[in-house]
Amino acid sequence: MADEFIVVGSPLPRIAGAAAQDRRFAEITWADGSVQVIDLAPALSSHRAFIRLRSDDRLFRTLKVSEFGDSVVWDDGSELSAVWVRDLADSGLENAEFRDAMDKLSMSLDGMAARLGIARRLVADYRKDKPIPKTVALAVKYLVEHQRKTG
Repeated sequence: MADEFIVVGSPLPRIAGAAAQDRRFAEITWADGSVQVIDLAPALSSHRAFIRLRSDDRLFRTLKVSEFGDSVVWDDGSELSAVWVRDLADSGLENAEFRDAMDKLSMSLDGMAARLGIARRLVADYRKDKPIPKTVALAVKYLVEHQRKTG
């Protein structure tokens, strides 16, 4: 009985490697081997404890992975959890995901444009190869999740 574990939910993300990039971006290597370049600025802007990291490039470049891979840390003791870093990465949307979302929502170009409050031409461009802004990505993810819950 002493060596039994109770597991609830999905496992916590683990970070295997981290390297600071320009403009508060970081290249994160996850424990599964996948690599993502993630903008940490939204997290660093959200709390005054990160004031020095927002403006001190030298300090930001001291980014490294914590001992257990459950966060990224800096030399001044600042820390962002792997969950927070993963959530920052999840705010993006690839063009193929945008097309899939339109299919799941059964949306035409005109319908998606009206739903998002943007031009039809932008929807067509996002279906192809135009980079999708985070605000649009988050709105699309919300629409898909809302439909999943209510549909």
